[in-house]
Amino acid sequence: MNREQAFDAQRSTQNEIRELFDKYVVPSYARFDLVLERGEGIYVWDVSGRRYLDFGGGIAVCVVGHANPEITDALAEQSRKLVHVSNLYYTEPQTRLAKRIVDLIAPGRVFFCNSGAEANEGLFKLARKFGRDKGRYEIITASESFHGRTLAGIAATGQEKVKKGFEPMVAGFCHVPFNNLEAMRAAITESTAAILIEAIQGESGITIATREYLLGLRELCDQRDLLLLLDEVQAGHFRTGRFHSWQTIVDAAPRRAFGEKRRGAASTFLPDGISIAKGLGGGFPIGAFWVREKFAALLSAGTHASTFGGTPLACAVALRILDVIERGDLVGNARRVGKFLLDRLQDLQRKYPNVLRDVRGSGLMIGIEFNPKIAAIETVKRLHEKNLLTIPAATSVIRLLPPLNLRQSEANEGLRAIESVVVDLAKQV
Repeated sequence: MNREQAFDAQRSTQNEIRELFDKYVVPSYARFDLVLERGEGIYVWDVSGRRYLDFGGGIAVCVVGHANPEITDALAEQSRKLVHVSNLYYTEPQTRLAKRIVDLIAPGRVFFCNSGAEANEGLFKLARKFGRDKGRYEIITASESFHGRTLAGIAATGQEKVKKGFEPMVAGFCHVPFNNLEAMRAAITESTAAILIEAIQGESGITIATREYLLGLRELCDQRDLLLLLDEVQAGHFRTGRFHSWQTIVDAAPRRAFGEKRRGAASTFLPDGISIAKGLGGGFPIGAFWVREKFAALLSAGTHASTFGGTPLACAVALRILDVIERGDLVGNARRVGKFLLDRLQDLQRKYPNVLRDVRGSGLMIGIEFNPKIAAIETVKRLHEKNLLTIPAATSVIRLLPPLNLRQSEANEGLRAIESVVVDLAKQV
């Protein structure tokens, strides 16, 4: 088979996969025209053998890269021992993972599930139980927020586009402008049970809460006897250089080690519940929520459950991911390489202000805002042509959410692709 015949065969394979996929899979995703086959480290390959630098990371999931041998070893080892049993029994991996999570946050308890949407559902139920005896049930969230695709999740989400066609919405949610403490204060009523926010809004284009806002919310919740709940599904798991993004914002001084005690404002600021997922499993489905010790008893036996939550296999993978992150200083790497990327991209923004309106982020969670005339989807497609995968957000923002073990040389490779597209766009705007 000559080169041209091989290319035709590859193209035929891609077309066949796409046709079969479109025939048998529910069309709820607007997929890009790529058929990916394998991954290794920061790269993925399509079925034709073309290599792409993955700055999307499965939307903030693949924190230690693709096909990491330590993770595949952990998966294989545990699968030979015990994959799944009912949560009617104790298991060691779930026990150890719960302790690791508590050690990274503060004294409390952990409930395991399978996704971020499920983790948020758990927080919704926690808030309802908390407010039940006082006749409170409402949760205030932020405009442009995103909290999952379940019915309660889209009701909590502050974006109208996710609600269309699913009305009437689940009752008990209202939305106020993000980073506006006075708007939040004004929205509290006798029915309010909790406030739920993302410290960094991902889906709306990497919008970061101010330190004053977070501290003000904690004070407000204490004054009004409300739960303060944080959605760390996308921004969490060390992406910003701390376990969770609220820790990065509230206490700017980085921890040197996993077990180092909280200090400064971070020693007094603490949410009441936190949803966790995505990077927790590095690609293996697992979610969780942490709740402060004094509220954990609200979820007594029979009030909440998950058949597959915290399986031995999922927890073994999550534990190994924590080990890899700690041993490899990937927390420090996220800060260092993230700062390098952010600095270079901000230099590019100053050079091409007609194309790039803003560049913002924290660690390896970066948003590049383009001229409103330039659609994020089209920019992502242009970057595909340069062998770079990114994630659209809002209408004109692309997100960079690469693995935490991204090297500076790989960051430079991605920067060259982005600059090439920006230069092309500068000729058209």
